[in-house]
Amino acid sequence: MPATTFSVPTPDYPFTHRHCLSVLRFTRPDIDYLLALGAHFAEADTPEQTLAGATVVNLFFENSTRTEKSFELAAKRLGADVISMNVGTSSVKKGETLLDTAATLNAMAPDVLVVRHNASGAPALLSQKVTGSVINAGDGMHAHPTQALLDALTLRMKLGEIGGKRIAICGDIAHSRVARSNVELLTMLGAEVRLVGPPTLIPAGARDWGVEVFEDMETGLAGCDVVMMLRLQLERMGGAFVPSKREYFHFHGLDRRKLGFAKPGALVMHPGPMNRGVEISSDIADDPEVSLITAQVEMGVAMRMGLLHALYTGSAA
Repeated sequence: MPATTFSVPTPDYPFTHRHCLSVLRFTRPDIDYLLALGAHFAEADTPEQTLAGATVVNLFFENSTRTEKSFELAAKRLGADVISMNVGTSSVKKGETLLDTAATLNAMAPDVLVVRHNASGAPALLSQKVTGSVINAGDGMHAHPTQALLDALTLRMKLGEIGGKRIAICGDIAHSRVARSNVELLTMLGAEVRLVGPPTLIPAGARDWGVEVFEDMETGLAGCDVVMMLRLQLERMGGAFVPSKREYFHFHGLDRRKLGFAKPGALVMHPGPMNRGVEISSDIADDPEVSLITAQVEMGVAMRMGLLHALYTGSAA
């Protein structure tokens, strides 16, 4: 069977962004262009080597499997050289500051630096100190723009248009950078976004995000086209935000009964990693008729290929 080849989409305006730090740094035309690139690389069997000769450094201060390996695979498919730094054995563990690390890395002249850090704003700080592009792969509880982009790409590939869809983001909103970035992007694309969770896990001021907020699943999921579940992030909790995992699942975990509150044919998403039996039941997570979870992983590589292509070729223009 012949390989599928298409021409890479090009914007009808100068795309000159050097960094991807937050969804809000992009305009709607920027987002449409990036999603078109993601769709292109999702369909191309033989992607163009537009990053040939480039060096991409993955610098992850927090553990990651999906995001780090997704970026590594995306960069390699575009022809880049990839270095994944093990922070656990690096000079950071010996007391080196983030800025000293940035200076050291900058001396190596990487073209793209992919950063995950437990401190909000760390990637933005690094972007001011290095000459290459910086991609925020998750910073504290602040933002995870590439997760939001791949989620939007997954929905576009499945539903076509996101505008007008009712999407519920459910669970641990308070500690979720994924929730914040998805609210920003999905509302930009015209979706009606709802937040659903126990009051202890809804951040103060959430109602100012331009969304509706619900504390119970029945009313929160009513009429929803998409239900996006979030992981209960116990590692970020300084105290008891829920009585128990069992009680949390009873009231706010997604099972067949609660999914029945949503619109017939509603789709289910989860950014991973999943706590089965805590925020989602296995029979829903593994049901190909409703679950987009595997598709999210697949679209993650394609979307990150699109972003790497856009930043590298745009900043070089």
